[in-house]
Amino acid sequence: MPADLLALFLRDLDRLQLEVLAFESEDDLWNKKKGISNTAGNLALHITGNLQHFIGHELGKINYQRNREAEFNSRVARSILLSEIENAKSSVSSTLKKLSTEDLKANFPIEVFGHPMTTGQFLLHLSGHLNYHLGQINYYRRLN
Repeated sequence: MPADLLALFLRDLDRLQLEVLAFESEDDLWNKKKGISNTAGNLALHITGNLQHFIGHELGKINYQRNREAEFNSRVARSILLSEIENAKSSVSSTLKKLSTEDLKANFPIEVFGHPMTTGQFLLHLSGHLNYHLGQINYYRRLN
């Protein structure tokens, strides 16, 4: 099961990378559309920050300091976005390769939603979260 989760996360981070590269201009990553509060670039920063924090830092004990506010308020070069995607891939890969099936049955180290969840449940949540925002980014790109 950890290998299956790793394959899903890496596949979807590769898809995120392709979406970021598919925007015709770097400015398009940061353009807000009427009625939409987040830009594609900010969602990409949010995805990578979320995974590096919850998987890399909380599970893998990787030294990462999340700045959630900056995920939604910063504007960085496309090259930085791509670098953050690579950092997320590395964090996810190194952490999930160390997990056993038994680790997935144990509670996630912190209670994110006010109640305990197994690590496996929370990783499935994170995969869904990644895909939710990946779909938004794809939609925003096609609006341009």
